[in-house]
Amino acid sequence: MVGLDLQTGVFTYRQIKAATDNFADPNKLGEGGFGPVYKGTLIDGTLIAVKKLSSKSSQGNREFVNEIGMIAGIQHPNIVRLYGCCVERNQLLLVYEYMENNSLAHALFGIDKAKMELDFPTRQRICVGIAKGLTFLHEESVLRMIHRDIKATNVLLDSDLTPKISDFGFAKLDEDEYTHITTRVAGTIGYMAPEYALRGHLTYKADVYSFGVLALEIVSGRSNMKHRPTEESICLVDWVVSLKQKGSLMDLVDPRLDSDFNKNEALRMIEIAVLCINKSPAHRPTMSEVVNMLEGNIEIKEPDFNLITSGDELRLQALNLKLDQGDTFPLL
Repeated sequence: MVGLDLQTGVFTYRQIKAATDNFADPNKLGEGGFGPVYKGTLIDGTLIAVKKLSSKSSQGNREFVNEIGMIAGIQHPNIVRLYGCCVERNQLLLVYEYMENNSLAHALFGIDKAKMELDFPTRQRICVGIAKGLTFLHEESVLRMIHRDIKATNVLLDSDLTPKISDFGFAKLDEDEYTHITTRVAGTIGYMAPEYALRGHLTYKADVYSFGVLALEIVSGRSNMKHRPTEESICLVDWVVSLKQKGSLMDLVDPRLDSDFNKNEALRMIEIAVLCINKSPAHRPTMSEVVNMLEGNIEIKEPDFNLITSGDELRLQALNLKLDQGDTFPLL
């Protein structure tokens, strides 16, 4: 672990233990794929979030090193800030800025009181913020990277509901000499681009696809992972096609908004999302183009709803991953 403190702060286990009141249950914010996350307060009053990774997990070790390597030193309004780490007493701890409003998944899909009343302009702003964060990662950062796991649980919200992309444990650096990377698949079923899930063909457009699914979730207030299968659709993506065929696309919009939203703006977000989930990566926009479309700076090309990946293909993705990696990824 030599050199980890070159780009980021190093905390002692004693500091973090004191900050989190010995990892007390009331300070537990949630459980991630690699371990629990705790709220803490440093001596100077700075609020932090501490991700506690299992030191016995090789996957956790890889995520720990990957996360530090990818986002140490990055400062962008839509990327979560990594303050530092701790490697001590057989513990692997990552220390982040504290995000007052938990995750976007918590806000959109939380049970009862956990759900937040997000009006449509706020949802638009969140969508634009995520798109700007991805544009930075893809096109502007010194270390250009593909996140590989864009989803609602990996977008955090601060006190002003500004979205910040988090969890870079699966991120991969872009390699300029290659048009794509062939890699072992990692991520979450339901958000994965078909060419990546089925063939390991990874480009920036895999993140664009994931963003498209997430944008549909933001508009609808429904989780693509928990959409109730019907004869017409087995996932949120299928449902969009079904609604388009019926001429009732506005039924996708979260009923909690009632009629308090601009239909043209809602349609704009839906159409941009559909462009992003095109079967062909070549026909998906770049994230900078997505930002410009969301902000109304460029016209939206009319999307072809017939070029959306079907739920049956998503099942193939799940089966492919199940065969390759056991039960790591849930079947739809």
